[in-house]
Amino acid sequence: MTVREMAERLELKWLVPGDGTRPVTGGYCGDLLSWVMGRAQEGDAWFTVMGNVNAIAVAVLADTACLVLTEDSPLDDDARERALSQEVAVLGSGRNAFQLAATLSRLLDGEKEKEGER
Repeated sequence: MTVREMAERLELKWLVPGDGTRPVTGGYCGDLLSWVMGRAQEGDAWFTVMGNVNAIAVAVLADTACLVLTEDSPLDDDARERALSQEVAVLGSGRNAFQLAATLSRLLDGEKEKEGER
């Protein structure tokens, strides 16, 4: 599944355009940036309430597929500019991280089942 497909299926709002063709291979929930930096995996959709410039830096370092701001968390102007310059896709939702991650997990599991049928 790509970031664009995930955004559509989870009904996410695009806050900053990025590479919508990047594959989403998993998800990570967390708001403690140092923790996320060491644990999020390349290709994860990162669910967080942190909409600041440091979160964009962590998304780049961890090479996440995108950053998803949960619970209608705001994206500050500096973070928006950094995300644009670093080509980090930032999306938003009113739902919480658990709800979004659980739905993404079901979607990704469904894709794996379809691949197994081939």
